[in-house]
Amino acid sequence: MSDQVDLGTLLKRVDSLEGEIGRLKRDLLRSLVVQPRGKKVKSLFGSVQGGDVTEEMIEEAKRTLFRPLEDL
Repeated sequence: MSDQVDLGTLLKRVDSLEGEIGRLKRDLLRSLVVQPRGKKVKSLFGSVQGGDVTEEMIEEAKRTLFRPLEDL
């Protein structure tokens, strides 16, 4: 009789472990595929000088972002 109880307990434990392994696999796959939510976007606040954006500022940004055609 004690062998039956031990066997039953062992089977329940194995079943529990199988379920836990399945949940861990699912969580691992989700973490690899899905981007975590709530990720904060970096703010652009303060990246531009105070005041209005002028044509001069736009031209300066173009010069620093895009190289001249002579470099090609």
